[in-house]
Amino acid sequence: MDFKEEEIRQKEREEKRLVEEIEQDFFARREARRKIENGWVLNLNFFSGNQYCDVSPIGEVIEEDKRFYWQSRRVFNHIAPTVDSRIAKLEKMKPELKVRAFSDEDGDVNAAKLATGILKYVQERIRLQDAISRATMWSETCGSVFYKVLWDEKGGRQVAVDEQNQPVYEGEVQVAVVSPFEIFPDRLDVEDFDGVQSVIHAQVVSTAYVFERFNKAVQGEEITGMCGYSEPSAGRLPHDMGKKNVAKMEDSVILIERYTRPNSEFPDGKLEIVAGGALLYAGPLPYKNGDRGERSFPFVKQDSMRLPGAFFASSVIDRLIPLQRAYNAVRNRKHEFLNRATMGVLTVEDGSVDTDELSEEGLLPGKVLVYRQGGKAPEMLDCGNIPNEFKDEEAWLEKEFSQISGVSELSEHSTPARVTSATGLQLLLSQDESRLSATLVCIERALKEIGRQILRLYRQFAGSARLMTLTGENKKTQVYYFNAAKLSVNDIQFESNDAATPEEKRETLLRLYQAGLLTDKDGNLTQENKNRILAAFGYGSYENAKDISSLHIAKASEENIEMADGEIEVDSYDDHELHIGEHVRYLLSSEFKNNKKNSTLKGRFEAHIAQHKKMKNME
Repeated sequence: MDFKEEEIRQKEREEKRLVEEIEQDFFARREARRKIENGWVLNLNFFSGNQYCDVSPIGEVIEEDKRFYWQSRRVFNHIAPTVDSRIAKLEKMKPELKVRAFSDEDGDVNAAKLATGILKYVQERIRLQDAISRATMWSETCGSVFYKVLWDEKGGRQVAVDEQNQPVYEGEVQVAVVSPFEIFPDRLDVEDFDGVQSVIHAQVVSTAYVFERFNKAVQGEEITGMCGYSEPSAGRLPHDMGKKNVAKMEDSVILIERYTRPNSEFPDGKLEIVAGGALLYAGPLPYKNGDRGERSFPFVKQDSMRLPGAFFASSVIDRLIPLQRAYNAVRNRKHEFLNRATMGVLTVEDGSVDTDELSEEGLLPGKVLVYRQGGKAPEMLDCGNIPNEFKDEEAWLEKEFSQISGVSELSEHSTPARVTSATGLQLLLSQDESRLSATLVCIERALKEIGRQILRLYRQFAGSARLMTLTGENKKTQVYYFNAAKLSVNDIQFESNDAATPEEKRETLLRLYQAGLLTDKDGNLTQENKNRILAAFGYGSYENAKDISSLHIAKASEENIEMADGEIEVDSYDDHELHIGEHVRYLLSSEFKNNKKNSTLKGRFEAHIAQHKKMKNME
């Protein structure tokens, strides 16, 4: 009994030492990153309009005092609309994830189709595009943002009930947006997670959350400041300086999750979770989300403007802060000069008038000004005209905002009056959008990595009979089961669509039509191309009110699948031209080429197409 008690005490001492080591590691990383974090706080304050602040020599964000009590300190915020314009353009150019087969083999083609269906299915259920929009706001203000790709065992549909009458769910992927305030890598001189051996995710949570998730009660306290903010607390950002109006959370703890990469001592890596001085979990990394099936970090980083030799990237606000300070100074000094010119500055002889009364009331209309007999009458000081340097400096600063931010006047204002050619306008738009290409590439890179991790988590946890509901190309809902073990993630290549906006795509379609590339040899526009053009312009359902060509194409596509099991008779009401085109398209596809029964299918299709041609000639 004494031996067992001693073993328990030894285990408690080891856990206590581990907790202390993890907490000290977290405090050291937070202190090493404090200067970068203060820069983020400064950016958030300038974005929200509190622009008379700076970082002190000791590294704290403080509010600047007026040099004179009468100084004007209005804010003319150009940073907020600039960031809004960048986000709006990035939203229009947001890439969509696609999957293409690694080769023409049946396995690769089927795996690509399955991966495409899973990604489409997951994006709709977890609202991935909304998460990307929230993350883009963080990256544009702070420079970097992170996604945490997890597997939620209580997500998805309910599939059964356990022995304790508790619901059992099929599980689902979760993609959470994590602000940069919560991520603490062990190195700040590397550019990505590839050079990091361990990373800490620290967030402020309530004690009730800890008890619900880990079934362990911890002692809470009032936490003030921002060691890290996740999505639930993003609305309480301390935009005011110092310790004023900083977010406070009562009965809370700092939940510290330390992820360590696999090594020779720990082949599966380590995950250690600490909160309130207690060890909540210690074990291997939970997810096999590495490139070769190994366990790795569940984080994906998205940058705005990458910096060489720096883990955290820069944002456009870092570059605009000096300009914003100068712009505020110019506008305020200009207004002070106008106030002097309109309100006037009086010069009076000492003792000639009651200066106290004059200071309080000023020179109101109709005022009788009495001054000492023999003295000099008060007179207005000539302040001169406003210098042209104010106007020139203001115009130059506004131009600098456009040059540095990558958002030109074409994006912020209406079309320039000098541009009358559609081609010239298109060139200006292309030049304007090319300046955002570096940021767009970072978003695309992050989206591809999110897609890889989603597929790897499905392969690990989805099981052998996962139900999935999808909408096909012909707007038909398909429900089927799939085996996640057959998902060959390593043989899948990700690609994103072009960054063209919907307006650019429509303009391209119109140019293709004018060039005659969408018509047949007789110069007529086929009904199929008409439907596609209507869909591109947002009238996808309009063609159904005019004709039933889309239904004929859908019927022909179903016949392509059904003919694998037997012959299909041609109906008299079929649109034979559309059916023949759809059948021939299938015969020329790689799917038919890789089909093992293509020799038998070829004869069926030839007979079926011949029957269509015969009935067409009879008509």
